[in-house]
Amino acid sequence: MFRIAALIPLLLVAACGRTERPGPAREPSRPSTRETAQCLVDLRREGVDFRVLPDKDYGKGCGVFGAVQLTDIGVPVTGITAMRCGTARAFAGWIRNAVAPGAYQMLGSELVRVEGMGTYACRNVVGSTRGGDRRSGHAIANAVDVGSFVLKDGRRISVLRDWNSADEVTRNYLRQMRASACRRFGTVLSPDYNAAHANHLHLEDDGARFCR
Repeated sequence: MFRIAALIPLLLVAACGRTERPGPAREPSRPSTRETAQCLVDLRREGVDFRVLPDKDYGKGCGVFGAVQLTDIGVPVTGITAMRCGTARAFAGWIRNAVAPGAYQMLGSELVRVEGMGTYACRNVVGSTRGGDRRSGHAIANAVDVGSFVLKDGRRISVLRDWNSADEVTRNYLRQMRASACRRFGTVLSPDYNAAHANHLHLEDDGARFCR
């Protein structure tokens, strides 16, 4: 098991696109106290280090509730901040049980860093005509974007550059990681979904069962 302190720069802007005009003012959804408590127990049982964050309502459908800051999941992760506990639990499990072992098994090198592209950001869904004024999962810290994976041998597997790589093994690795994420998250969006996701995987714990 990797045990390397996670690198967490304070980046509050997610990567799914630019901020759009504010959505309608409404109460952001909140996980129940019981759900959050069980999730924290799960993280501790799995040996994930984290810091519990205070609830904050930023208004206009944006807020952070039942969230944590991951500090050590076994592999360094950059570019992430507040994540709702359920998303953090799914993310840590995905990295530790799929992304890291998959890199060694499929690519022949140890995973040494995951490059995230944002978690919390108060904004609407972008890149889809169906989004309208609907707030993104990022607006309630319930989504995380991942752009690339760095290996011990120096390779950097980038969603933007390598999704359609000429190297079949690299292409298969990224698609296998998407398939694995789809078993853990409700919504998973990739370059196959639209141009707004050409450079990252969007992972959201929303129970939607939408994988593209």
